[in-house]
Amino acid sequence: MKIVSLNIINFRSIKESRLLFDGHSLILGPNNIGKSTICEAIDLVLGPDRLSRFPPVEEFDFYNAQYLKSSDVEGEDSESLPIRIEVVLTGLSDKVESRCGQHLEFWSAEELRCLSPGELAAANPPSSEKCLRLETIGIYNREEDEFEAQTYYSHSPTAEPGELDKVGKPVKRLFGFLYLRTLRTGSRALSLERGSLLDIILRLEGARAGLWEKAIDRLRNLNIEEDAAHLDPVLTSIEERLGKYISSDIDGRATKLYVSQLTREHLRKTMAFFLSMSKDQSPVPFQQVGTGTLNVLVLALLSFIAELKPSSVIFAMEEPEIALPPHTQRRIADYLLRNTSQAFVTSHSPFVIERFEPSQTLLLKRDEEACVSCMKISDASGLKSKDFQRYARRGLSECMLGKGAIVVEGLTEFHSLPVAARIMEESNPDLQPLDIAGVVFFDAETESNMSKFGRFFKDLGLTTFSFYDYIERKQEKKQELIDAFDVDFEHPHAGFEALIVNEVCLDRQWDFMNDLRESGDCGGFQIPEERPVDDDLKKLVKSALKSSKGTGWAARLLEGCSADELPQTVVEFLHKVYELFPNVSSADHEPGEVDEADLL
Repeated sequence: MKIVSLNIINFRSIKESRLLFDGHSLILGPNNIGKSTICEAIDLVLGPDRLSRFPPVEEFDFYNAQYLKSSDVEGEDSESLPIRIEVVLTGLSDKVESRCGQHLEFWSAEELRCLSPGELAAANPPSSEKCLRLETIGIYNREEDEFEAQTYYSHSPTAEPGELDKVGKPVKRLFGFLYLRTLRTGSRALSLERGSLLDIILRLEGARAGLWEKAIDRLRNLNIEEDAAHLDPVLTSIEERLGKYISSDIDGRATKLYVSQLTREHLRKTMAFFLSMSKDQSPVPFQQVGTGTLNVLVLALLSFIAELKPSSVIFAMEEPEIALPPHTQRRIADYLLRNTSQAFVTSHSPFVIERFEPSQTLLLKRDEEACVSCMKISDASGLKSKDFQRYARRGLSECMLGKGAIVVEGLTEFHSLPVAARIMEESNPDLQPLDIAGVVFFDAETESNMSKFGRFFKDLGLTTFSFYDYIERKQEKKQELIDAFDVDFEHPHAGFEALIVNEVCLDRQWDFMNDLRESGDCGGFQIPEERPVDDDLKKLVKSALKSSKGTGWAARLLEGCSADELPQTVVEFLHKVYELFPNVSSADHEPGEVDEADLL
């Protein structure tokens, strides 16, 4: 069973969205773009226990907390603004088809929509398949002064006009949807609270029969006071004082100590799963093990659930990388891809991102009207699947999550430009730090790779910048670079090392050489004790930088410069970046003027 379509209206950070899915989906995007909202929306429709909360939705589940729309007619009541979330499921199991037969429709795989009743003649495989369309509607009930939510069958042919049939919990359990918010899920994974992973396993296995009744009976017969005789005088005194105000005809003691309230709900919250992690450690509550171990426990429970329902488990999992080493991150991603019918994963980790194919990777976009859309990474031009896999851990993932990409042709520039940017930012508070602006440096390794990465980032909606050496090249090659970048910057030197030695003052160059020699970091490179004449010093520095491109020596040289001593070509280029990513806070008021928000 799989989700192929999700429509969201007026829910949390999303005013409107229509998203299409084709199997496993890695959902990417910067913070606050709507990744968690999408997972929460699916949970509202498919999660069997989500709507059992009271209230099932609240003010801030409505976009901008707007659940009422003022009437244009004076004296009329405000109109309700509902939450509407619609999910379309395909690949239905026999049980779902049997249980929901009258509500089935047909999904066109070619047109990516549900067919209308008048199009049923076209409902032929493989161009179409049976589907089930469900929608959750959340509203504010003015009469009851409460927020309400219910899931319905969008296609309800036997319902009264204007009405829809409700979807009950037993049907939702057939969908096998699990929403795993790593920190929150892990904190209660092995508890027996409703909807916890252990509770789900016990329910699927039918292993809960008699659990609560037998536990309550044993606790009721547990005589705590017998092991603490010194409590008896205290309790007797309390009873005597109560007797002055409350009459009782009970023979003997009217009060007793129990370890629990002896209700099923209270036991759910107080029962705890204990485990030992080493020979010298007594069992401790599972919440007290390390965060990484806790997340591995979550994975173990997930594998149990997936094996119980191998053909119908749909996982939505937020940031599986939290507190886990890279090899475990990869294992979780691989497990979800291989052992679930469908997985929705949000992540910022390159170790997770690299496990998904570009066709499975969705980048969210959000416009000024809070309408969220997505595009497959595979739809962006210029980058093949093998490039995506190769560069995922080399800055590609970080760029995809940013707003701008500075593409350079080698490690020397990749190490050096961020140093210059930091020095400029520290000396000028009006410049917005590139990290905060979401501008990322990316090493394309060679100039020949730059155009394809520029086109790729540009297609993803990033502002793109190039920075590369001067060489004689054909006009079509130059035009290719110009077209691939929003800002194309070819510096006037034949190599970054030439730029350094021609634009950094000689005193800083000699300080750098002295530092290499005195620290012993120069290796086999020979550096004289006395400062050479200017031309020889330039040749010496250039030779040193060229001989050790991967060691970051050029960046180390720039580290010793003040903002005024940085190469002017580099400064000129970076100012082009800062101009397109201005510091909004500093532009809102005059220099020296203090905004109240700045003090908070």
